[in-house]
Amino acid sequence: MSDTAEQREAESAQEGPAQSAEQQQAQRWAAVRGAERTLWRPGFHATVGERLARLMEAAPQVYDLDQPVDVFGDGIVETVEKRVAGLLGKEAAAFFPTGTMAQQVALRCWAGRTGNPVVALHPLAHPEVHERDAFSAVSGLRTVHLTYEPRLPTAEEIRDFEEPFGALMLELPLRDAGFMLPSWEELSELVDAARERDAVVHFDGARLWECTPHFGRSLEEIAGLADSVYVSFYKSLGGLGGAALAGPRTLVDEAKAWRHRYGGQVFQQFPTALSALIGLEKELPRLPEYVAHARVVAAALREGFTAAGVPWSRVHPEEPHTHEFRVWLAYDHEKLNEAVVRQAEETKTALFRRWFPDRVPGLSVTEVTVAEAGLEWTAEDVRKAVADFVARLPG
Repeated sequence: MSDTAEQREAESAQEGPAQSAEQQQAQRWAAVRGAERTLWRPGFHATVGERLARLMEAAPQVYDLDQPVDVFGDGIVETVEKRVAGLLGKEAAAFFPTGTMAQQVALRCWAGRTGNPVVALHPLAHPEVHERDAFSAVSGLRTVHLTYEPRLPTAEEIRDFEEPFGALMLELPLRDAGFMLPSWEELSELVDAARERDAVVHFDGARLWECTPHFGRSLEEIAGLADSVYVSFYKSLGGLGGAALAGPRTLVDEAKAWRHRYGGQVFQQFPTALSALIGLEKELPRLPEYVAHARVVAAALREGFTAAGVPWSRVHPEEPHTHEFRVWLAYDHEKLNEAVVRQAEETKTALFRRWFPDRVPGLSVTEVTVAEAGLEWTAEDVRKAVADFVARLPG
């Protein structure tokens, strides 16, 4: 046995039994949560008490707390619905407990109107990857894929697709392709191509709020291209949860009936609705600032990896389309997560949150979000943090 092997065996014996996945997750959560510097402080890293305190601090600034609580979707829930409809330039909006339910209902309603239950969407779209085949299992819809490239389809691919579809669903941005967006001209052409096929257009806009800088258009202009739009209140706005479906009033009225049938007619939702109003008031105006700084951070990460001499790295997109993007490194994800914990515990800086194994063996991927906490980082801060992180990886 070599000296190096003996040393590793001794170190392993001193460390004791390997941690379980739950223990590793708890340690990583505590380390990242305890970091004094990070690019993003998501609400799910807070405690119950912290979330309640923040809600109570901001709530009086966005709603009259002397109003009665909501009951089955009235009161403050209707306030949120009207606010969203106005922002997106739609006739009406319906509040939903989840985006999964909102989009199933939307596409089910459109299928009834078009007479075609086929939904064209990307294979990396959220319903295909993260919802256990809910469209087909629950709503009787069938999905088809216009392209398998890690981007939204082209107008030509929509026009040339070999079978009819009743609805085209576009996820903006396409998260699992790296938060990718088309250009405004390309998006307009996609919609036109779908209209030529007599298909309705639905936007999965869970993160639509942060798309305005890339398109150079207002939310109303972007949403105006689609027949219906779903938006989330927690992904970009920091809410407790919740979603909204916006579109023609007749569609929204029908969606509310299906919302009841799907079990979404929640008795009271005022905490979630309050957090949605807070996000719309406080986070929405800041998203362009976050997007601009995400581009600074992405460039500094690339420079830092190059300077540190890592064997291979990828930041995608090179210039982020939103305030979120992806990073790949040629290291085992467990080693990368160990470095995350050590850097956070020892320096109180959390450059990354969690790494995952990629589909390509030998590569690991993480998502980077730049929000309020990240605005304090200069490009040099990022490069220094990269050097420190890489120094904690195996040689």
